[in-house]
Amino acid sequence: MNVIRKIEHWGDVHHAKWLDYLRIVLGLIIFGKGVSFISDTSVLQNLITQNNVFGFSGMMISVGIHVVAFAHLVGGILITLGLVTRFAAVIQIPILLFAVFFVNLTPGFSAPNSELWLSVLVLFLLIMFWVVGSGPLSVDEGLKHKTGKRYT
Repeated sequence: MNVIRKIEHWGDVHHAKWLDYLRIVLGLIIFGKGVSFISDTSVLQNLITQNNVFGFSGMMISVGIHVVAFAHLVGGILITLGLVTRFAAVIQIPILLFAVFFVNLTPGFSAPNSELWLSVLVLFLLIMFWVVGSGPLSVDEGLKHKTGKRYT
């Protein structure tokens, strides 16, 4: 646990303000992906069924799509606001690992495979924000510096 605390402290100390804008864009991209998953589940289900290396049933794939969409919607909002950013990033990382290695990698590392490149970039940014945290322009920072004011 001491190593994790040291990493969190290092991330809190070395956080530039421009990273907050990058965090907001990342959260909006993840939220947008969640919206696209919800709006067109049949195309995504067909894509996963074609690359079904684990032998999941259609029902299991459908449930997985909805769980991933929910995680993207909630995680995208949390990352955008900077509320429990490290937790939201950790929840997104396994989803992106699965997307990179099992869904988007099968077409290959070609220039037209923009989904793979976007997934790799988002995965890298999630790992980065897992380390550096939410930053000064975040709800977390506002809650951290809020003193015990009483409203009377």
